[in-house]
Amino acid sequence: MHPPSASSPMAPETPPVDEQSPPAGAVKELPRPLARLALGATLLLWALRSRAAWRRELVWVAGLLLLAGTAFVSGSPGWSRLALAGLAAYALRQFLLLLRLGRWLNGSGTLPAVRGGWGEVLGGIARLQRTGRKRKRKLTRALRRFNEATDALPDAAVALGPRGEIEWWNPTAERLLGLQRGIDHGQRITDLMRHPEFGARMRSGDWATALELPSRADERVWLSVRVVTLSKKRRLLLARDITRLRRLEEMRRDFVANVSHELRTPLTVMSGYVEALLETEAGGNPARERALKRMQEQTRRMQTLVADLLHLSRLELDQKGRQLEPCPVAGVVDGVYEEALGLSGGRHRVELEQDRGLGLLCQPDELRSAFSNLVSNAVRYTPEGGSIRIRWYRDGNGEACFAVTDSGTGIDPVHLPRLTERFYRVDVGRSRETGGTGLGLAIVKHVLTHHDGRLTVESEPGRGSTFTCRFPAGRAVRLGGGDEEADGAAGPEDDGGAA
Repeated sequence: MHPPSASSPMAPETPPVDEQSPPAGAVKELPRPLARLALGATLLLWALRSRAAWRRELVWVAGLLLLAGTAFVSGSPGWSRLALAGLAAYALRQFLLLLRLGRWLNGSGTLPAVRGGWGEVLGGIARLQRTGRKRKRKLTRALRRFNEATDALPDAAVALGPRGEIEWWNPTAERLLGLQRGIDHGQRITDLMRHPEFGARMRSGDWATALELPSRADERVWLSVRVVTLSKKRRLLLARDITRLRRLEEMRRDFVANVSHELRTPLTVMSGYVEALLETEAGGNPARERALKRMQEQTRRMQTLVADLLHLSRLELDQKGRQLEPCPVAGVVDGVYEEALGLSGGRHRVELEQDRGLGLLCQPDELRSAFSNLVSNAVRYTPEGGSIRIRWYRDGNGEACFAVTDSGTGIDPVHLPRLTERFYRVDVGRSRETGGTGLGLAIVKHVLTHHDGRLTVESEPGRGSTFTCRFPAGRAVRLGGGDEEADGAAGPEDDGGAA
């Protein structure tokens, strides 16, 4: 009896080797293409891992993704559980590291010491922390030095915020400005320093010149206040004690006024006796007559000097509080023009051009004094046959201007900054010959200061000069019935036959 063959229906059917099911719980064998892919990916990740420490996290992520992909393709429960466990462990590790990092950033705990990508990140944070601590120590030292320097300043310094609120001040500010710590911090400086002009300057931001005002802590103390801009929203107020300088200035002004007043009476007596002697010696001894005339000239010069000193002393008094009213400047300019014609005596061509409808908030007497000094200087320093032009007009910026232009000798630019100083002369010898006192432009400067004006000088040696008094547009007024400009250019018959 032959044994049954493999094809016999009686023989049991044996499944193919590839189709046999693995034992329960065994891991399925990967197909060859997938196994080769896994091996290549593992080698690539190993290469990446060996090149840089910060890529280790990428290796872990890639390995877990590869493991999850293998479990998905194979469908094996064992691979799935292994991939899930790996992902859970990785996620738990990341959570614990983030938790420790958060605690460290909040000021509790220590910085975790790990390797791999997290090690690079945490190492960078540690380096930034060390750099920040160094910078903080440097800034602390710089701030300490700054505080020591400001504390040693003899001037008051106050830091102001965007709205003018007080943010910081040095100890000198407590003494000069009366600031109190814990009370005035955050207060607006204009609420504490209620001087009207100080408030106006804080609103306008015009601090080209320092402002002198009494201290709010002690009215006997005078301060020179200036505000400088630190940034778009920060300003610094500086205040200096000028009480001593102000007292010295008052003493000087009083001395000059008293001496000038005392000199005026004896000079008047001397002038009278000299005139009487000249009348007696008329037609007599020529030498004695020349001496008496010389005495008369010098006496008159001294009288003019004393008069200018007294006038300047009056102008130096603070007169800004006076009420100014609109006045027709045309009448003042006409008077100055007639004065120029008289001083010239027909030796110059004098022209007048003015806007008769243009007025000014001013004191007419002071204005006449300033304009007269400019015109007399022009006549005095312009050679015979020259021209002098007097103008009263409004420029393109709306400013009211009084300008005197001459064709005289001109002024070297080196002298221009000092022209308004008392007794300053460009040519001492010529000033004495022409009878100048050296106080004319100083008087002009003080008059313009009282009217918020300024003096500008344009001059070129050998070609003449132009002196212009400029008044703010806010002081210029338009008087009724004089809208047109009147051009009163003087001809030869007006100036006595100009040469």
